[in-house]
Amino acid sequence: MDWGMQNRLSQLIQSDGHCFFLPIDHGYFQGPTSCLEKPGETIRPLLPYCDALFVTRGILRSAVDPGKTKPIILRVSGATSVVGKDLANESITTSIDEIIRLNATAVGISIFVGSDYERESLTNLSDLVNRCETYGIPVMAVTAVGKELEKRDARYLALASRIAAELGARVVKTYWCKEFDRVVTGCPVPVVMAGGPKCETELEVMEFVHDGMQKGAAGINLGRNVWQNPHPVAMMRALRAIIHENHTAKEAWDMFNSLKSEEKA
Repeated sequence: MDWGMQNRLSQLIQSDGHCFFLPIDHGYFQGPTSCLEKPGETIRPLLPYCDALFVTRGILRSAVDPGKTKPIILRVSGATSVVGKDLANESITTSIDEIIRLNATAVGISIFVGSDYERESLTNLSDLVNRCETYGIPVMAVTAVGKELEKRDARYLALASRIAAELGARVVKTYWCKEFDRVVTGCPVPVVMAGGPKCETELEVMEFVHDGMQKGAAGINLGRNVWQNPHPVAMMRALRAIIHENHTAKEAWDMFNSLKSEEKA
């Protein structure tokens, strides 16, 4: 692995081998998401606790302070929406020149294994890897499932994650599931967990994050369960304690409640 690639990956995955990415790219397919209407204001208090920001170029330019940010994972696939016929029919939306111009540390692209657009999305990934490897820029593949949430089982996610790694992704973002160790064991590159839809309780989030970390995940790429929480900073800090300080779910839960109480005081 060349120096540039190693350097960029080291900015994303910390010296303990773990990472906490904060995604705010949801608007690229669902518009002004709740609590993300003004993304710059949403992320300002959260940036100190994340390791990288997953964002589109439009929001990066308009809402992220270039002097006060973290490493950028640039969302470079899209061109579909929640009101369209099929979320899986994505294209690469950002050129390699733009990726370099924006000084992205890495790029992220969705793949839709098993969909009607499987070949197109996997070809998008392969083409992006070919372009980015030339410049030492890591590609993170996102094993998206569109609206078909029932696909979130170990067999499917292990398949999708391994294919992404086989095609050259340096990092894979996928969903936590039962038997998550099957997903991690079968994937030769770091696996980060997506948050998915907002969970019912904070403890539920902490439990799946802790379980995934114990089963070999490198970290999380989790947004809605942080910035849609009434106490986003407390949530962020508690999850970071699981990722980087090896806290249990119960310890993180206690930490969250303590920080929440301090906010009210």
